[in-house]
Amino acid sequence: MSVNNRREKKNDRVIRSDDPRSREASTGSSTESSTESFQWEKCPHILCIRPDNMGDVLMTTPAFRALKESLPGRRLTLLTSSAGAAIARMIPEIDNVITFDVPWVSTQDVPNREAVVKLVELLRRRRFQAAVIFNVQSQNPLPAALLCYMAGIPNVLGYCRENPYYLMSPWVPDPEVLCATRHEVERQLTLVEAVGATTANRQLSLSVPPNAVIQALESLSATGVQPHQPWLVMHTGVSEEKRRYPAEEFIKAGRRLTSELGFQVVLTGSKSERAYTEDIRKQIGPGAVNLTGKLPLDVFCGLIAQAPVVVSNNTGPVHIASAVGTPVVVLYAMTNPQHTPWLVPNRVLYFDVPEPLRSRNMLLQRFPGPAEPKASVDGIVKAVEELTIGTIALSGT
Repeated sequence: MSVNNRREKKNDRVIRSDDPRSREASTGSSTESSTESFQWEKCPHILCIRPDNMGDVLMTTPAFRALKESLPGRRLTLLTSSAGAAIARMIPEIDNVITFDVPWVSTQDVPNREAVVKLVELLRRRRFQAAVIFNVQSQNPLPAALLCYMAGIPNVLGYCRENPYYLMSPWVPDPEVLCATRHEVERQLTLVEAVGATTANRQLSLSVPPNAVIQALESLSATGVQPHQPWLVMHTGVSEEKRRYPAEEFIKAGRRLTSELGFQVVLTGSKSERAYTEDIRKQIGPGAVNLTGKLPLDVFCGLIAQAPVVVSNNTGPVHIASAVGTPVVVLYAMTNPQHTPWLVPNRVLYFDVPEPLRSRNMLLQRFPGPAEPKASVDGIVKAVEELTIGTIALSGT
């Protein structure tokens, strides 16, 4: 059954910390009376915790919207990573951002214990009455729950496989035990439904400034790309090596897209990937240009919004494309199955992760099948042609 459609509602039950089942054999005292009588539907300010990457934040935006729409005037503060904060400032549902790279999520910086203590103090001063912990199926929510506990936040909503006792209330037992069974967007929408937050709009949310679109088109023209002729964005970079489709396959696909379909290929990536993408550009040859590391994030989003199609590894630009409605071909490493493009024309082409690069997380050892079709040069060219057939025909008239 499709990850996008499978729902295990029978297991999505909510247990409050004052429920006897939450204590099981515990002989501890009951939770604070404020937790027992708390009305989520009237809470004016909620802390949302999503400490991972840009794409994860974007896939949570429908849940943010549900929280906002459930109470007019409600404010949302997002605690997220440096990467997440960069995109959060373009999400209209978010009112305030607290940027912090927590030590239980992969980061390039060395964790600082004193900084964590200061974060707790900051959250305590803000006097949040409620928090929602958003995590993927393979992550443990308890460090974030403990953070809330130490900060004195009495009402904490989240998924957890084991009983969190006094760290969460309400607690939603996680039905996705061994592997993800639904899309990340659906997972988070179901979570906030537990406190009555719903929305009819399930689209991802991203507001690209108009001037960023103008700058993107100017940058495109400066490279010699003609926007009225077929062009596409090819994002060959990715933050994790295990999710990187081989460069030689991108090169072969790029050559065929330029020579057979007449596409201009615009390569993108982070500043640290500039040499990597430049080598790919040279080997693709005429018809390829390189904008890697040259665009601020808002301008990059503007570029994605204007692109007829995006070809990318499974990484942030796939979710940016989903948010702005751009068709996307994703070369999808068989890691987390629940991060496919959301509500946008797409083609997902799967490839195996080399054994030395596979995650040690036991919850990522199983990938639900069938993972088809497999990624290939032929598959990439066919997918681009299918998603842009109208564009190609128009440019040829």
